[in-house]
Amino acid sequence: MPLLYRFYTALFCALFLLNPSRAQTVSVVDAGIHPDTYENVTVRIQQVIDEAIRTGKTTLTFPKGRYDFWPDGAIREKYFISNTSTEKEDSLKIRTVGMLFRNAKNLTVDGNGALFVFHGKMTTIVLEHCENVKLQNIHVDFERPTMSEMRYANASDGEVELAIQRDARYAIRDGKLEFFGEGWKTTHFHAVEFDTTLKTMRYSDWKPYANAQAMEVVPRRVRFNTSVTPKRGNILTVRDIIRDQVGMHIRECKNVTLEDVGMHYMHGLGIVSQYTENVTMRRVTCAPRPETGRIIASSADFMHFSGCRGKVTVEDCRFSGAHDDPINVHGTNLRIVGKPDATSLKVRFMHGQSYGFNAFFPTDTVAFVHSASMERFANGVVKTVDRLNDREILLTFEKPVPATLEDHDCVENMTWTPEVLIRRNYFTRTNTRGVLLTTPRKAVIENNTFFRTGMSAVLIEADAEGWYESGAVRDVTIRNNEFIDCAYQGGPGNAIIAINPSNKVADFKKPVHFNIRIEGNTFNTFDYPVLFAKSTRGLVFGNNRIVRTTELTPQSGNHNMFWFNGCSEVEVSGLKLEGEVLGKNIKLENMLKSNVKVTGSPKLTIE
Repeated sequence: MPLLYRFYTALFCALFLLNPSRAQTVSVVDAGIHPDTYENVTVRIQQVIDEAIRTGKTTLTFPKGRYDFWPDGAIREKYFISNTSTEKEDSLKIRTVGMLFRNAKNLTVDGNGALFVFHGKMTTIVLEHCENVKLQNIHVDFERPTMSEMRYANASDGEVELAIQRDARYAIRDGKLEFFGEGWKTTHFHAVEFDTTLKTMRYSDWKPYANAQAMEVVPRRVRFNTSVTPKRGNILTVRDIIRDQVGMHIRECKNVTLEDVGMHYMHGLGIVSQYTENVTMRRVTCAPRPETGRIIASSADFMHFSGCRGKVTVEDCRFSGAHDDPINVHGTNLRIVGKPDATSLKVRFMHGQSYGFNAFFPTDTVAFVHSASMERFANGVVKTVDRLNDREILLTFEKPVPATLEDHDCVENMTWTPEVLIRRNYFTRTNTRGVLLTTPRKAVIENNTFFRTGMSAVLIEADAEGWYESGAVRDVTIRNNEFIDCAYQGGPGNAIIAINPSNKVADFKKPVHFNIRIEGNTFNTFDYPVLFAKSTRGLVFGNNRIVRTTELTPQSGNHNMFWFNGCSEVEVSGLKLEGEVLGKNIKLENMLKSNVKVTGSPKLTIE
């Protein structure tokens, strides 16, 4: 027997040496977890994840199939997440986590095409303090999304009939329609309407239905007594505005990749990467699964990058059906509210929905920003960080802070700012923007298609007033993109590309943004302007093609192809116009005609 034992031991060691990777791979099947059981796998899969991390496994696999996750037994963790909720909306900040990866290193999670179906309100996946982690071949969806969809089936004689989408759950109580799900009920209604003919999305109003008597005609068809006359066939989508969970949270990690991942519904906010270094999103589909018949995949943003650094890459992705922006990249300005001594400042998170998270670390370099002008006028290096409460932080610096600080000035973390590459993506079915971008490092937006974004396809802001989203740009290239009928319901200025910092006074001698090149793009547009820019120095609009379209109706008000406010060193060249393009002119404010150079044909009027 000992001889036989030694033989099998030697055989095992030999096999291990021939294929050592097998010992580094674990499958959920090893723990008795199988797909398509429709059982709650939350607790058991978390145990597998924890053990894989503890033992240093490099691959965690799932056989293809369906896995169901319920809140029962899920980890409940307190996370402050940027751009989510106020103290009044969600004071506890408890996230119900389907799968938590904490302190994972060198781990690939391969779903082999598996579908993860979540129930109730949950944050599907959290990566916290992880390094070199990759999620691949995974699809994520909800059994009952917190979005309710319905089609206008009929509208006449003071009555409207809505055909409710099959995944929605509803009840009629005291003549009022209510939406509910697995452990939740909609109490704050926010509506967006999708025009099924024009493929546009616009803000809508739920009040006519909230105040009307409702009656179920047949199952999933509800009649309202109301005087509104919607367009038959259009789809009304309704959500609760409270962002108490997020689709996925990537928190203080390094080198995270999502590849061949489908995020088919996300509640609250989408994939939020926060103070993470190097994030790659490759072939990520943010859109409903076709077989569900739904049109909305997120109740807010799809991808949100807050205070990241290194490089953010989003490539070969598809975005369809967001109630807010598909991509938003920014930092956070904190307002100075106290100066205890020469080397210290008390700073405060100002926006209601962004606070409580780690915004500074020792050795970080910061910029001091005049809020009125958005000018970065000095730098400092952080020595210590003391959290005073959820809203306020005490920062101590290596050297005395500037004596020229003014009321309401801000501190911007320059260390945690990313280089950005957004390429070969497709954007459609959103009532807001396509890309919001504010970072002082190199950013490239290229070879993308933006189809009928409700507002500006690309918006560059930076503000110390509203959302306090920091990152005034220094090097942006927008090239070889195609824009199709964008900015039909908003702007700024209904511009396809808008550059709109929050500085109160636009002075061409005091720019906020620098070095923005818009080159080689095609603008298929029904209206004008193509470009609105404020407080930008070094703005090139070169070799772009503008084609007149006619399916959407031009809007009244602004009649300018270009609108520049407080800009300098502006160049418009190589412009190609096709069709009866509207507004062949340039409007100037707070700047001189000598600040703009126009070369080539056609001739543009400068006003």
